[in-house]
This record gives sequence, structure tokens and C-alpha cells, in this order.
Amino acid sequence: MNMNRRDALKVGAVSVAAVAATTISGCAETGTAGAAAGGKMLGHHKVLIIGGGMGGLTVANNLKKIDKNFDVAIIEKNDTFMACPVSNTYLGKLEGMNLGTFVFDYAAPVEKYGYGMLKSEVIAIDRAAKVVTTAAGRVGYDILVLSPGIAYNYEGQFPTWSKAHAAEVKRACPPAMISGGEHVALERQLKNMDDGDVIIAAPFGKFRCPPAPYERAAMIAEFMRKEDIQGKVYVLVPGAKFAKMAAFKESAKDIYGDKIVYVHHAKVDDVDVKGKTVHFTQMVPSGKKDEDGDMIMKAVKKSHKYQVCNLIVNHKSSPVVQMATLQTTADAFKKVKMAGCTFQTATDKDVYAVGDIVGHAIPPSGQTAVWAGKQCALEIAHRLHGKSYTLGVKTTPVKAANVCFSMVGGAPEEGIMVTHDFSWTGAVIKGKGHVPKAPSGKFRSKNTAKALRDWYRGITSDLFA
Repeated sequence: MNMNRRDALKVGAVSVAAVAATTISGCAETGTAGAAAGGKMLGHHKVLIIGGGMGGLTVANNLKKIDKNFDVAIIEKNDTFMACPVSNTYLGKLEGMNLGTFVFDYAAPVEKYGYGMLKSEVIAIDRAAKVVTTAAGRVGYDILVLSPGIAYNYEGQFPTWSKAHAAEVKRACPPAMISGGEHVALERQLKNMDDGDVIIAAPFGKFRCPPAPYERAAMIAEFMRKEDIQGKVYVLVPGAKFAKMAAFKESAKDIYGDKIVYVHHAKVDDVDVKGKTVHFTQMVPSGKKDEDGDMIMKAVKKSHKYQVCNLIVNHKSSPVVQMATLQTTADAFKKVKMAGCTFQTATDKDVYAVGDIVGHAIPPSGQTAVWAGKQCALEIAHRLHGKSYTLGVKTTPVKAANVCFSMVGGAPEEGIMVTHDFSWTGAVIKGKGHVPKAPSGKFRSKNTAKALRDWYRGITSDLFA
């Protein structure tokens, strides 16, 4: 490896400039964190949406498409939107995939569709009074839509860690599953790494975009190959299986040989940031069988040094869900319980939910958030127009309601995909997945990689054009 070239890259690396923020006054202008407590009332909206991600934006623009006179506003804490779907290609340094490909400002859609937007952070929700309190002041609503996304569950996954240690590990091993600077931090670590290994620790339980850790492994392996970095990508898999496993493993073997190593039944115990070492427990066969003939597993403590660590901690619903005091699922994620086959919450007929927090048995993905956003907008529009609307009357599955692409190769670009058909049971919306093969007999293809790019251009064009 050419150490002089690597050293030059470290010295001459260009820092990423922060995107300039534009204050948008469709609801009110941003205030300081201390301005909220006084109870300043900023306004009242027929439909108020918390969260300007793919789900929230879709609800807003579809309501305005249905009826331009609908009074709709969004509360969003970030100045700009950064897309998580397809962002792993930024780490792989695929052609045309730079930070600007994933960052958008909110001014264009606000102007195009005519909804309001308040840039501020939600700090309380009073469902009885129908008021959302933000750092800028209070906003009233008739109908509230929650699309706040996820939070990381360090305290649930690592109950013995101090807050200081969790913060230290988060900085050193950025999860990069929430839009923002973590993607930039992870990319910078990869650019600055020497020869050595990358460790990706996948979460367990329910989490946003289940194929993401494994697509990331492929894209980091692609980056290391391009940069002639000697080392491997170790993926700590908490269970026996993972999303699109056969397709990812086939692609990894064919494209990268032994560069990607999947370590199954492995869960992180701790991270030594200074020593750059991950400590984990792996369940391995003991060589003995139980009375039913099943192999008895034993726990083995292991450690592995890294150059770059991507610890993707377990996910949970955004704190906004707890602020709204809604009924949630019993698991650690705390998804919102829904009122049958609708996007209305079971707790409150005037509160709806879309995106990662929805309690339906459908995959949490960007495409699902958009699909759910459109359905939610239809429900609300019918209600505002005084008409009945029942999503659950459908008796046949919606084919390919969710299509999730993953890039697995960069030279040439090749992708894999999974489709989900959505169906209604009367009580819940369910998804059934299928990972198709290409005509070649392989899971991956150049056409799927092209479809990934086309999907991303189409969905961002609709949200931000």
C-alpha cells in the first residue's frame, strides 16, 4: 500500500461545509430554546405534522395535491433534509454519489406545495388541549400526524454503560442510521484509515431498514478495494439470519472474495475506544446435543481490533411518541398501536402516524414511509371533506407496495432488491417479502443497480422538486 498517498489524503482532506439554513415562515420563525416556556402561541393548523422526513413530507404534499385549500404545516427540527436511503453508496464512493446527492433544503417543496413549516424541536404534546409545544412556542392543531423517526437505544442495549461512555462510543463508532453528521463522520474515518479491519455491528430486534448494515458492508468493501486498503470488513450479526442474506452472501463471495466476513450469533459487550477494540460474545456449537438432538450452544467471549468501527445500536421510537402518551407495542422499539387497518392511532382518533413508528407489520423503509404517507393523506383528506374512507376494505394484496434496493457492487454497479406485497387482515397491515433473482440466475444485476438510482431520483424529485 502506498503510505505516502494515504498520508497525503489525510493531510489534504477537504472538510465538508455545513449547508446554509434558510428559515421558512409558513407557521412561524424559529426561536431560541428558552422561548417555549412562556407559552407563546404561534398559530393553529387544521393538520399539523411532526417530522419532515419522507413520511411527513409525503403526507403534507399529498394533502395539498388533493386540496390546495387544506391548512397543513410541518414541524421539523433540522435545517435541511438528508436522505438515509441509498446513502451507503456515498461511503462506497460510487460515481456521482457525493454529500450533495443526499442533502436537500425545504424551501422548494414549501413553495411548490404551499404547506407551512416551522423549524424547531418538539418538547411536549398536550393531546387534551391539542397543542404541540416547541422550542419556539406553541402550535395548535385539529389533526396531528406523527412521523418523527427513530432514536438510538444505548441505554436499553448497554444498561451498564455510563452516559459518558455511550457518548464516547457514539462519537468513535457512529451508527449513521439517522440523517446528519454521523454519515460524514463515518466517511471521514474511512478516508483516514490505514490498513486494517472495519467492524460493523448490526442491531437486533426491530430497526430501520433491515438490509442497511449488510449493504454498508458491501459499499465499505468497495471503498477499500478502490483505495487498495488491506483488511477485511467484519459484520457482527446478532442472529442466524438477516435481511436478503442469500443475496448479500452470494454477492459478497462473487465480488469481494473473503473480504467480507459475517460473524453470526455475535453481540457487542463493550468498545475500547482508545485501544480500538470491540469486545463481543458469540454463541458457538459446544459439540454436544440435547435430548432432542439439537446442538447445544455455548457463549464465547471474543475481541477484535479495528481501524474503523460502525456500531449500529438498537433502535427505538423517537421520544415524540412518549410525549404524545400513545399506546405502544410491548417490545423495546415501542411502535405506535394503530386503529385497525388505518394510519389513525388506537389511542386518539385525532392523531395519526406514519414511518418507522407505525405498529403495522410492514417493513420500515423509505418506500414504505412514502406509501404509508399517501394512504394517511387519503384518510385525512376524506375526513376533512366529510367522506368515509376505509383502507381495510381491500381484499387483494397490493403488489410490490414496498421495493427496497441495495447496492452490492461498484465496478460494475450491481444491486439486489426485495419486494413486499401488503395485505389487510382487518386488524393489521402485513407485508410479505420476496427477493427475486435476475435472468442470469444470480440475485444481483446491473439493471437493479440502475433501478436503485432511478427510484431515488424519482422519489426525491417528488418530495423536493
